[in-house]
Amino acid sequence: MTTTKPLITAEYLLRAHDLGRCELVRGELITMSPAGAEHGSIISNIQLCLALYVSREGVGRVFGAETGFQIAHEPDSVRAPDVAFVTRDRLPSQPPQGFFPGPPDLAVEVVSPSDRDSEVSAKIQSWLDAGCRVVWMVDPRRKTVHVYQGDSETQVFGLSGTLVGGPLLPGFSLAVADIFKWNP
Repeated sequence: MTTTKPLITAEYLLRAHDLGRCELVRGELITMSPAGAEHGSIISNIQLCLALYVSREGVGRVFGAETGFQIAHEPDSVRAPDVAFVTRDRLPSQPPQGFFPGPPDLAVEVVSPSDRDSEVSAKIQSWLDAGCRVVWMVDPRRKTVHVYQGDSETQVFGLSGTLVGGPLLPGFSLAVADIFKWNP
């Protein structure tokens, strides 16, 4: 006799208050540890620069870490990027009370020391498969940012590089060195 775990739904995840930090992948909960200080600082640096640009230009909305985006149904998947951006034309007139329906246009993932390469690759692919236009994968250990855009070749930027917004965020730029800046 084989037993299978019942699939968890996005609705259950939204209502459960005792699960801790987790995501839902094809109906299965994936638990995650809290982020460390370096990880949080990098997220803050990116979110601040992106939010200032988005607010000034009025092009959409930036979402902070832990915002859930429901990117699949039956079985449900709810992912939470470290930083996300959704264009103005995709925003509903009122904030959704639950998870954002669909993927962000830009998802930013900061690699944690405990992340396995296969997990990071799978998460990036899940964003792209769901329709995310751009994914930034930030690697604190290597001080690099990988930029994924659909079927385009991945671009890799080091400390001397600058990320540009392209058609998604025209006029936006962010020096990679500023992402990793720590100002004590």
